[in-house]
Amino acid sequence: MSDETGEVFAYDIQKVLKALPHRYPLLLVDKVKSLDLGEKIHAVKAVTFNEEFFQGHFPGAPIMPGVLQIEAMAQAAAILGIETLELAGTGKLVFFMGIDNAKFRSPVTPGCLLDLEVEFLQKRSRVYKFKGRASVEGKTTSECEFTAMIADPPKA
Repeated sequence: MSDETGEVFAYDIQKVLKALPHRYPLLLVDKVKSLDLGEKIHAVKAVTFNEEFFQGHFPGAPIMPGVLQIEAMAQAAAILGIETLELAGTGKLVFFMGIDNAKFRSPVTPGCLLDLEVEFLQKRSRVYKFKGRASVEGKTTSECEFTAMIADPPKA
């Protein structure tokens, strides 16, 4: 996040936990490197061997599922949306509505730092369209466009 002087502030796991309702094992954003409110976000997921999905995907050749890369991009987009609209701590949730043009380019393995870059494409009252790209050391691993809605949680 930056202020009017352009100074970049650290966005650690504590701030991520305040913005997102996700928790282990489904929390897929570890920190935010930069956040340009109303525009874009650059977040990071540290992919470690002890992620639960590596037990079955695939034993002996662990690869992060592409759908989880998209989920990580969506979580970064949720932070962007929640922070842009100043809704952190309100209990509002961000729900997927659609995923378009998903492409999987390169495998993600344990030990990688997965960069998540997401930008707004379109903003309407409660529905937003994003473009996301996941990469490792500058090499694209997956990309997609997706639509999400900010809403109250479902009633119990």
